[in-house]
Order: sequence, then structure tokens, then C-alpha cells
Amino acid sequence: MSTPPTSPSVVLLTVAHRVETALGAALAPLGLTVSRLGLLGHISGVPGASFSDLARMSGISVQSVHTAVKALVAAGLVRDATARAGAASRIELTPEGVRLLREAMAAVAAVDAELFGPDADPALRQVGEAVRAAFR
Repeated sequence: MSTPPTSPSVVLLTVAHRVETALGAALAPLGLTVSRLGLLGHISGVPGASFSDLARMSGISVQSVHTAVKALVAAGLVRDATARAGAASRIELTPEGVRLLREAMAAVAAVDAELFGPDADPALRQVGEAVRAAFR
């Protein structure tokens, strides 16, 4: 019986699951999920982003972004910089949000090193190298 061809879709889904599991474990002690990290990253990367902007970037509904941002505000990680009612929201990180995002990115770097670094499985190292090359 011949070996079926390798499906890039199946391989990437498998790698993505492994990455998400490892990131979830690394972020949990910080009180973050992968989704919350993504939202913090978007807020940091696009100062003054609106709820609609964040929804578009995150691939979720505006209502879900409102819920997530409300939780981040309650945790002291973000604030709405808009001073007056009725004006479009401008969401930004608080100093605590900046600190936590830095810690989270250190956790991401550790996961990257574990999964894609010099001591990782050779196939995963190649995936990591291909991703880095594609986005240089």
C-alpha cells in the first residue's frame, strides 16, 4: 500500500494545534489566553483602534470584541481613551497592559524556541524557518 501524499492543510492544522496548546499553557500563569494575547497585540500594534478595527483584525464579531475589551478594562489592561460620550472609542493599553504584553511575548519566545528552535524536531525547525523566511 502506498503512502498518501502529505497534505499541507493537515500538517499546518496539526502544528497549529500543538502551538496553541503550548501557548495556552505558557500564558495561563499570566492569566491570559491565546485570544486575549491576540487582542492585546492588536491594541498595542494599532494605537487608537476602534471596536470595529479590532473585530476585523481578530476575525470575531464586534459584540465579542466589546465583551473581551470589557474584561480587559476590568482587569486594568486596557482603557478607552475617548473623553466624551458618543465619540468613537479609542482603545489602548494601560501601563499594566504593556507590562503583561511584554511578559506574554517572552512566553511566546520560549514556546517558539521549544517548538521551532535548534533543539526542536527537525521538521518543526523547517516549518519555523519557512514561516520566518515568508515574513521577512
